Amino acid sequence: MNALLEVEGLTVRLPVAGEPRTVLRDVSFSLDRGSTLGLVGESGSGKSMTVRTLARLLPDGADVRGGVRFDGADVFDLRAEALRSYRAEDVAMIFQDARAHTNPVRTIGDFLTEAMRVNDRMPKAAARKRAQELLAEVGIPDPERRLRQYPHELSGGLLQRVMIAAAVAARPRLILADEPTTALDVTTQAEVMAILRRMQREYGMAMLFITHDLELAGAVCDETIVLYAGQVMERQTSRRLHEDPLHPYTAALVQARPEIDRRVERLPAIAGHPTTAYEAPDGCAFAPRCRFAEEECTAGVPPLLQIGEGRTRCVRMPGLHGRMTPPAPAVTASNEEVQR
Repeated sequence: MNALLEVEGLTVRLPVAGEPRTVLRDVSFSLDRGSTLGLVGESGSGKSMTVRTLARLLPDGADVRGGVRFDGADVFDLRAEALRSYRAEDVAMIFQDARAHTNPVRTIGDFLTEAMRVNDRMPKAAARKRAQELLAEVGIPDPERRLRQYPHELSGGLLQRVMIAAAVAARPRLILADEPTTALDVTTQAEVMAILRRMQREYGMAMLFITHDLELAGAVCDETIVLYAGQVMERQTSRRLHEDPLHPYTAALVQARPEIDRRVERLPAIAGHPTTAYEAPDGCAFAPRCRFAEEECTAGVPPLLQIGEGRTRCVRMPGLHGRMTPPAPAVTASNEEVQR
């Protein structure tokens, strides 16, 4: 067995206004050592809640059921030193908004060296030297000067590189990347992802990558999981998911992507609005928005079915497979139009 992370039947309920609300429902997946798994879906689908649960960063009063095992150890059984080691050495998290997760009144040097000095008991001079090396590795010029600067003095792209440097400082075995490029422009996004992928390969780290961008997930991830209303709707290799989606929700997301080589009068859109786990109806959570829904879809929560090498939570998929065509024809643009 090569699985580094195993998640089985993960269900999470959080107290909201004194009432427990379900935010994740029966989420199961595994992640192999050194591989990259993507989590995609609309806002409220449970992507960030999944990684926060894995890192045990849930608020007080959270009711967590199911199992999470990291390298064979039960994550929810970890206490004191074992939990600190898990968070400091085994797993690292890269957050979406770097500015919200750095202290504005402390320097970049303080941010990068604190864990080294506290957890590793590294001398101050050695910690600063290591911090300079990390900044150089993530492509930040003049690292000695950057260590003296404050977060507001760095651009969004540079600050996100600092976050990556902090995450890989202890060479963790698993990176939890929660939309690390969302606030960046396309060019900076490509640079940051290239750095992250290079460091992942060099250090042999696994990565759980959260994004709204299906194209980015396809380029970065070995496999992709599609979440909706706190449930896994589909899991496939990233290439197959784009070419042959196994769930109507995935198909609708793929069809709604703008493409540089096509011109359409209007992009197909998914009817209705996203549903959270605690708002989901009986049966299939996506049924109210699905153009293929029938009575059998509301009879009960669909199980995850194996279709080829992928899995889908759609009872109609054996008959729908290969027939979920775009609802509107596309008009191909000429090369001259594409260049313009």
